[in-house]
Amino acid sequence: MTSPAPKLPVSLVANPRLSSWVRFTDAGRVAISPGKVEIGQGIVTALAQIAADELDVDIVRIEMIRASTAMSPNEGVTSGSLSIQQSGRALRHACAEVRQRFLAAASERLGVDAALLDVDDGTISGPGNVRTSYWELAGEVSLDHDAIAGATAKSAAKRALAGHSVQRVDIPDKVFARPRFIHDCALPGLLHGRVLRPEVSGAKLMALDQEAARSVPGLVAIVRDGGFAGVVADGEAAAEAALKVLRKGAIWSAGEALPDEDDLAGFLRSQPVETTVIDTRTAATQNAVQTLRRQYTRPYIAHGSIAPSCAMARWDGDHVHVWTHSQGVYLLRADLAIVLKLPAENIVVEHMEGAGCYGHNAADDVALDAVLLAKATSGRRVRVQWSRHDEMSHAPFGAAMAIEIEADLDADNEIVGWRHTIWSNGHAARPGRAAQPALLAASEIANPYPRMISTNPPAANGGGGDRNSVPLYDFPAWTITSHRLLTMPVRTSALRTLGGQGNVFAIESLLDEIAALRGEDPIAFRLRHLRDERARDVISAAAQRAQWKPQKQAGIGYGVGFARYKNTGAYCAAIAEIEGADDIRVKRLTLAVDVGEAINPDGVINQIEGGAIQATSWVLKERVRFDRTRITSTSWTDYPILRFSEVPAVDVEIIQRPEIEPVGAGEAAHGPVTAAIANAVYDCLGVRVRDLPITRDRIIAAAELPS
Repeated sequence: MTSPAPKLPVSLVANPRLSSWVRFTDAGRVAISPGKVEIGQGIVTALAQIAADELDVDIVRIEMIRASTAMSPNEGVTSGSLSIQQSGRALRHACAEVRQRFLAAASERLGVDAALLDVDDGTISGPGNVRTSYWELAGEVSLDHDAIAGATAKSAAKRALAGHSVQRVDIPDKVFARPRFIHDCALPGLLHGRVLRPEVSGAKLMALDQEAARSVPGLVAIVRDGGFAGVVADGEAAAEAALKVLRKGAIWSAGEALPDEDDLAGFLRSQPVETTVIDTRTAATQNAVQTLRRQYTRPYIAHGSIAPSCAMARWDGDHVHVWTHSQGVYLLRADLAIVLKLPAENIVVEHMEGAGCYGHNAADDVALDAVLLAKATSGRRVRVQWSRHDEMSHAPFGAAMAIEIEADLDADNEIVGWRHTIWSNGHAARPGRAAQPALLAASEIANPYPRMISTNPPAANGGGGDRNSVPLYDFPAWTITSHRLLTMPVRTSALRTLGGQGNVFAIESLLDEIAALRGEDPIAFRLRHLRDERARDVISAAAQRAQWKPQKQAGIGYGVGFARYKNTGAYCAAIAEIEGADDIRVKRLTLAVDVGEAINPDGVINQIEGGAIQATSWVLKERVRFDRTRITSTSWTDYPILRFSEVPAVDVEIIQRPEIEPVGAGEAAHGPVTAAIANAVYDCLGVRVRDLPITRDRIIAAAELPS
């Protein structure tokens, strides 16, 4: 059998020009330009490791260039734990080919067979002490060529950096308070903007008295475009003062009714929907003696980034430059071009890091705000930062979900059938993916665009509401169905894991319940239904590391959860140890993870730890609150998150598989940790809580219901 023809990595297919990825600079450095962006996940470090390995240069020579539509490869959006999988593979291939091209040029210059040449920190040497370097040859070797399939990257055994922990390249600036975040950018002559938005959900600006605001000291401009209004001032205090006065002169229309917060499942199940059968498996008819029917819910969840969204913009004639912490600079540019009615080439969108990002927050929205305000300032740069209230009221939320699972059991309480049904808003409304823009201000301007109803990514890309809904377990039959709502009174878009957290919570909770019915250890039950050895290995590793299961202690509970992210990505198993006293306290989380080749093990551990802690916060505390007219959880008081004093000890074991292509770790822990905590609550208290978050009131309510 002949081997399949080699293929380029997907990001190189889209961006084949080698010079768009790699450049050798006069300063003896290597400029690496990925299209993925740093959002706190440490990606610039892992990509620098890959590039340094393949080029045989010291990592200190690597200069990671921020993504910009002016020069960077278009890698879409940094999301879905795909940066290593997409950008890492492309960069590894590109750098391997660049190295080969330079070795061929060195061979010709030095008169030595390329196979006899070595590269050490960019210096190319061979027999007889002949030598040159990348930088000496840079003028002779053009990288303005498209990548070709078949370039051979180093074997795992020959990589000096990949697979080893290195210090993150972005951390020193953050530790020593050097401006790296867009929020900290302070430039001479910088103006500041604020935008006027309604307190009541869905209200429209009907009239605006601007007279009083014009007398505020420091005011530069008042901008109004239909229902969009804002101010520009020479300082933040002046901008805030002008906005406060302007608000007093605003008249708004009535808003739109919000759902009953205390009956989200009823709301979700009553709305018009688009129904999709995600997957089916049939088997010979088996006798079901009973059917367990259980419903699980999660609320709307806020991104809760520590710093609210921020952007800067400057106009130069009919050209505009935008600085943003968007996850997708090219996608944002596409929506800006629609709204501004400009050619895309007239717009440069440049990434700067932001202080917090867990999905599609308001980073793209505030970029359009800045652009609209900057148009009134004669070429000056305008910085717009949302308030905490803005962020918690108007940014997209992670979608609420209601999940019903029916499990058919035979006389031995073995699973013979499985039906998993989801009701949820769509989980994706990012810009740049539709003929109409998804940006908030686009629905407010004088010629408004309709607000985009969130959709779901296709199942081949991991899905949305249906993410992780197809069991990895070897059940004989199942039907998985997703109902996506066609209404969206509460704005939703991508939040870390999309529907994965809710679906894993539901599946793993019911599995524990069935194991308890059988009187079987929940880990043994899972292992018996798994054929995938990598899945079995992470569960076994977590169990061994946590010394599952300790002697039963009063007030202490233990639970397990497992998933493979998107069913195609990282494997992760979690064991939670909780204490149930006045409130639930998660004392320890023990996790095992398999991401294939872990490029930077410390970075993988960092991502798993962060995801585990965030999931703990989601499970115990987080819930967007609202009445029938407005979002009410607009501060940290109303939207509590886990405090430092409540953070559990987190212990992570990596199962390193250098022979397997790497995948991302950023979203692998959330589902398993959610399920592990819920199962530990039952182990501790004997109460099954099926509605998140697991609060004291929810536990009391669940205890009063029949099991």
